[in-house]
Amino acid sequence: MLQTTLREVVSYEGVGLHSGKMVHMRLLPAGADTGIVFERTDLDERPRVRATAANVTSTLRATTIEDNGIKMFTIEHLMSAIHMSGLDNCLIEMDAEEPPVADGSAKVFWELLQKAGLKELEAERRVIEIDRTYRIDDDGRFVMVVPYDGIRVSFLSINEHPLIGYQYEDFELDADTYGKEIAPARTIAYEGEIDALRKAGLGLGGTLENVIVYNDAGWLNELRYSDELVRHKILDLLGDLRLAGPIRGHVIAVKSGHALNTRLAKEILEAFPL
Repeated sequence: MLQTTLREVVSYEGVGLHSGKMVHMRLLPAGADTGIVFERTDLDERPRVRATAANVTSTLRATTIEDNGIKMFTIEHLMSAIHMSGLDNCLIEMDAEEPPVADGSAKVFWELLQKAGLKELEAERRVIEIDRTYRIDDDGRFVMVVPYDGIRVSFLSINEHPLIGYQYEDFELDADTYGKEIAPARTIAYEGEIDALRKAGLGLGGTLENVIVYNDAGWLNELRYSDELVRHKILDLLGDLRLAGPIRGHVIAVKSGHALNTRLAKEILEAFPL
């Protein structure tokens, strides 16, 4: 297999979910062994940070990477689409520190990547073939990956709210399945937590156009799937694990989130260094 990059430049603009700031984003082709790299076009010298688990510095409500004096956060939706598209090398130009939230899913990013298309480069592709069990546990929650010929995710989400409760999905993933069943799943919030989030400087760009909101009476907007929450959890998981590299294996998770996901990505990266 050969490494890939984009065939053409694609762009998108919108507000960031947590910052609420307008951001203009361009995805550009990049040479072999570049990896996935974010560049701040609004700053002097246009500093860059590579999207790798070694650069993760925070997982508070989103995944943040940091290097060269800059942070990029809430990268997981874009990284999820990149993971499942098979894109290896890309320069992502942005004039703010957070990608656009779009509709709260990876659907827009997935469609951008399909529009751009991929081309092969004259360099061997690095795919992580999981060779043993890697597992991270934390107080009844865990995420693990075991050897598997393909990409499979089994995820159990447990939410105490009676509207959600237990949600479980098990997907054998390819591009078609991801595009139909995972990419359109949106981020979810409980209405009673929104004020506290905004006081903490989070969720400032969130609206009913890009976040599914529920309260004790029900959903404030229409769901795309009856179990959209667990599907979005899978979306996030795929994005976080891409920080180790493209993975082939069976990922099994119970109540996992960005903290556990990225800890697993770091463990995998240590076993399969760049």
